[in-house]
Amino acid sequence: MTKPKEDDSNKKLATNRKAFHDYFIEDKQEAGIVLLGTEVKSIKQGNVSLLGSYASVEKGQVMLHATNVSSYDCGSRNNHDPLRKRRLLLHASEIRKLAQKIDQKGYTLIPLSIYTKRGMIKVEIGLCKGKREYDKRETLKRKTADKETRREMQRRV
Repeated sequence: MTKPKEDDSNKKLATNRKAFHDYFIEDKQEAGIVLLGTEVKSIKQGNVSLLGSYASVEKGQVMLHATNVSSYDCGSRNNHDPLRKRRLLLHASEIRKLAQKIDQKGYTLIPLSIYTKRGMIKVEIGLCKGKREYDKRETLKRKTADKETRREMQRRV
């Protein structure tokens, strides 16, 4: 009997864990991304960092800034620039809605994760509002309390 082939169609390649710590995520949106050939290969190897990256609406297009896609190891001298701006692919109506929400004070677009979906590389962006220091402490307290209650429930079972 043969094993079924493992499904790589939805594989997470990178996650921005710091975004969940520093921001309240109000809304999430899936977007395609315009990449060069060596960038695709490098991202699929996992050579991407979302730390410190953000997105903005410029001239009716959503651009991804400060996302570090390392150079492809087997690439030639024609490799891509690791920190270049990359265009995100969204419908015009979605871009208009995001632009209206970003214009409100305190909101920003942050990439939350990069993953593959049916062979295509997708970016999950979140409409985020920054947390204050006391919000971060409150979140940490709540997480530790939840962890302790789960631990107690496991001991009783």
